[in-house]
Amino acid sequence: MAQLISLMIDDKPVKVPEGTLIVNAAKKVGIDIPVFCYHPKMEPVGMCRMCLVEIGRPQIDRETRKPVLDEQGNPVIQFGPKLETACTTPVSEGMVVMGMSDKVKKGRQDILEFLLTSHPLDCPICDKGGECPLQNLTMEHGPGVSRFLYDEKMHLAKHYPLGDLILLDRERCIQCGRCVRFQDEIVGEPVIGFEQRGRSLQIETFSDPGFDSYYSGNTTDICPVGALTTTDFRFGARPWELKPVASVCSQCPVGCNITYNIRREARAGGRYVIKRVLPRQHEEVNEIWICDKARFAGYQYAESPERLTRPMLRRNGELVESSWDEALQVVAERFKAATGGLVTYAGGRLSNEDLFNLKQLTEGLKGQAILKSSIGGGVLVAQMGVAKGTDLGKLGAGDAILVIASDLQEEAPIWWLRVKQAADRGATLIVVNPRQTRLDRFATHTLRYDYGSETATVLAMINALESKKTRLPDWLAKYRPNRFQTAAAKAFAGAKNGIILFGQEGMDLPRSQELALACANLLFLTDHLGSPNNGLIGVWESANTQGAWDMGFRPSTELKEMFSSARAVYVVAADPAGDDPSLADALEQSEFVVVQELFLTSTARLADVVLPVTAQPEREGTYTTGERRVQRFFPAIPAPGGVIPDYEIAARIGERSGLKMENRAASLVFAQLAARVSDYEGLSYRSLAETHEQWPIIGRDDLYYGGTAYENTQGLGVQLMPSSQKRKIFQVNWQEPPVRVSGKGLLGVPITRLYDRGATVTPSRSLASRVPGPFILVNETTAQKLDMHNDAPVQLMLAGSAYSAMLRVDTAVPESVVLVPRSLGIPLSELQPVDIRVAETTPA
Repeated sequence: MAQLISLMIDDKPVKVPEGTLIVNAAKKVGIDIPVFCYHPKMEPVGMCRMCLVEIGRPQIDRETRKPVLDEQGNPVIQFGPKLETACTTPVSEGMVVMGMSDKVKKGRQDILEFLLTSHPLDCPICDKGGECPLQNLTMEHGPGVSRFLYDEKMHLAKHYPLGDLILLDRERCIQCGRCVRFQDEIVGEPVIGFEQRGRSLQIETFSDPGFDSYYSGNTTDICPVGALTTTDFRFGARPWELKPVASVCSQCPVGCNITYNIRREARAGGRYVIKRVLPRQHEEVNEIWICDKARFAGYQYAESPERLTRPMLRRNGELVESSWDEALQVVAERFKAATGGLVTYAGGRLSNEDLFNLKQLTEGLKGQAILKSSIGGGVLVAQMGVAKGTDLGKLGAGDAILVIASDLQEEAPIWWLRVKQAADRGATLIVVNPRQTRLDRFATHTLRYDYGSETATVLAMINALESKKTRLPDWLAKYRPNRFQTAAAKAFAGAKNGIILFGQEGMDLPRSQELALACANLLFLTDHLGSPNNGLIGVWESANTQGAWDMGFRPSTELKEMFSSARAVYVVAADPAGDDPSLADALEQSEFVVVQELFLTSTARLADVVLPVTAQPEREGTYTTGERRVQRFFPAIPAPGGVIPDYEIAARIGERSGLKMENRAASLVFAQLAARVSDYEGLSYRSLAETHEQWPIIGRDDLYYGGTAYENTQGLGVQLMPSSQKRKIFQVNWQEPPVRVSGKGLLGVPITRLYDRGATVTPSRSLASRVPGPFILVNETTAQKLDMHNDAPVQLMLAGSAYSAMLRVDTAVPESVVLVPRSLGIPLSELQPVDIRVAETTPA
């Protein structure tokens, strides 16, 4: 623990750890020192000078090196002749800080007068009006009039696009540098920066496309003026018209805490609509950041005119609208008749309450509950996942993080950000992947392997340790480590804390299950289980995949056989027919298909019954993150008439089938869930809503300090204990991976891209230009052998079928490998031989 330093700030005694900056010390005792350039998440630079204060320090006797005392025995305080910046000056013992003296007031007034010399007088139409630090501080500290000539104001671009998501008003910019430093320090992607000098200094983008970052929207949150705005909110509403509603992002397993800003709108017929998405502080999950997918795709799908709002039944070969009573009665009768032959296929975007009721219904009818997922290991994560109390933000020197088979920035951007920052703090980062990713730049150890050899790589690392904790199987000896694997293994074993994140790069379900088991064994052998900041994390493809595992759903490799032989198939929040044409054929062979969805998907078009559901922003419920933190979200906007939550639909079907199920409220379903699912025992909506003070102190009262992110007053959730933490009992299972023979020719490899054509992303107007059409990635050498060039239209031959795509050349791709992004129209779900041919037309 750092030594505590005692000082006085505006006559208030303060005790803070050594090294604390004055501005932060003041914040801890409720004193707000105004800032523009300073942000508690970034290094101080002292650019704006708004935080000037008077600082007095004890006078030191040069001979004794002790403080000089006055007649009353108190230290003599000696103030400097000039004001000093509170954001760059650390506290010292006996220091006296004055933040409200006449000298300080005059200094702040002068700074504001300088800042306003060329600032436009457009507060009435500025998007930042009502939550603008410059406006607020000018009212509190600024001059009533300006001595500078109006005609000398600089006139610059008012609508300058830094990118397709962020707009810059150059007249409003005060050159605080927050946006530039965020991209450089926090993200490590300096795609924007300063150019010119003096009064001509301005922000410019240096990337193509402009402002090419998954985190660009955060710069608008921390901008202290109205210079940076998002395209979806610019001129859309005034901040004081907006009502905040707490929620949780539904786009990936991180579980970022967010706030929807809503208001009634005439264009929507007087209905409440979501105007923007802002971060909600949770220092153990997303801090105060969110990615652009959460910000721009997390709600627009709910407002899509393509939403289903009435149940539909198939009559005479056509889907026609029906009443809820009729549709539910038909489903219940067919499900009951199919007892023992029901297959429920559910996606990971469903809430825990939905999944629990679906599981109860399926079990009651003796069916099978199948999870839409190509990643295995959910049971292992429940047993050997990160322990309660884990916080990636606390990892640093002496700790280790291993990321394997995951392009983490594409699969879970905020985890990427937090892992990168842990490496910045000194943590040993081990990146294991067949190709280069953006995380490699921050890695201590980078290991490469051939696609299909991910488990073998982990087994080689285990073999390098010569562990004495347990007897290793004889077959493990053939996995001989090279010197790079040995160095990485020893670095991981020697760390105080160790976390492994495993993904699905180039893997199907069996391969990922093998990898998860090997990673769990590595954690066991290195004593990285059962305590905070140690354990296994699955980089799942959906927000609540881990919750689905916890509720008893399991993925399957036999979907075609299960669908084709099922007497009834119940598809919820999934589109198997759209994912794979062979699954569409299998569904057509099923006796009865029910689809529960937001949109008329490819699977819904094949269904006998289609049931419309509420969207996540329209309801309440809970998600379980990849770190197994259960978090609650709240309804933000009313659902359109005619739709029902998934848990209620399942319960109504169950009741009509003779089962007793809860359908009145999500909170009541959660109470049943907590009583029956052992890991969730003792949880309630009330416990999930509990909060505690977080640092830095973020709030809407002083927007200049932390930005427009919301304070978390609605709940921090509860992190579950894995079995390894509860019982401290570890069971090691060994499974030798099958021998895989690599063939000749091109190898198709499925990968994940952040912007895909998922059901909740495609309707986003803001991300329309960012969501690509089908494309594939090859190495330059591979492209030359094929006599093809970058951006060439091609035909990808896969299992006898041809798929149109654009060919992109990427030096990070291994030779003879074809990377195929998932969810963009090409149904590749495992390593598979492919061929590429020249296409005559450009794919849409």
